[in-house]
Amino acid sequence: MVNHFNEFANLCFERFGNRVKYWITFNNPWAHSKVWHSYDTQWRAKQKGLVGISLSGDWGEPVDITNQKDIEAAERYVQFYLGWFATPIFHGDYPQVMKDFVGRKSVQQGLGTSRLPTFSPQEKSYIKGTCDFLGIGHFTTRYITQKSNPSGRSSGSYFTDRDLAELVDPRWPDPGSEWLYSVPWGFRRLLNFVKAQYGNPMIYVTENGVSEKMLCTELCDDWRIQYYKDYINEMLKDPLTSHMEMVTEIVVPTVCTLSILLSAIFLMFLLRRRN
Repeated sequence: MVNHFNEFANLCFERFGNRVKYWITFNNPWAHSKVWHSYDTQWRAKQKGLVGISLSGDWGEPVDITNQKDIEAAERYVQFYLGWFATPIFHGDYPQVMKDFVGRKSVQQGLGTSRLPTFSPQEKSYIKGTCDFLGIGHFTTRYITQKSNPSGRSSGSYFTDRDLAELVDPRWPDPGSEWLYSVPWGFRRLLNFVKAQYGNPMIYVTENGVSEKMLCTELCDDWRIQYYKDYINEMLKDPLTSHMEMVTEIVVPTVCTLSILLSAIFLMFLLRRRN
């Protein structure tokens, strides 16, 4: 199938490449790198286009940001979701946490090898760097907590491998779809995660939106307008890669500035008293 898809992609490059300059191999993957290499070697020089991929990714926030196990579980949630395919493309291999957890679960199931495939050195080199831009489909966020899932012989799956539980905040606006809640700040944190993990790649938001909150006989789009407004505003904010960076870049300079001002005021007060 990889070769068939590559042939199809080359036909598209040949017929439309003089007009189309941005190509997304897959909206969610499974045969990407070969097409990138085909474009890079055969078409890029004369067509001057870019080839990327579009991956889905919801944000995972720790239930308790002071609990190390919840923090690690939230990291696994994102790595198993977005990192599953983004990390090989940018770094040449699956996320280490995936290799560790899937490998451990596979052993517990009595399997001789991990259910997660292993890349050869040649495959790692071939896959790494095959992305001129990253498309991201993002809709919502989950709170994540540590939860050990059973690992019997018949229970091994993507969901049980992660050892975590997904929760929602009942205060989050509910658009009517059981899986989609409006959590704009999660979008910003996902974008900052991508920036930190993958070297600040060019990003296109290829999917984002919300279902209709209620059936209407006439136009009633206030809910959708508000969703887009909130998410776009989060995207436009200054980038911060983490809570700690927020403390470093905002809180610390602010405290220092206030300290300097207070010191200056106190010094002026002393000088006036002496005079």
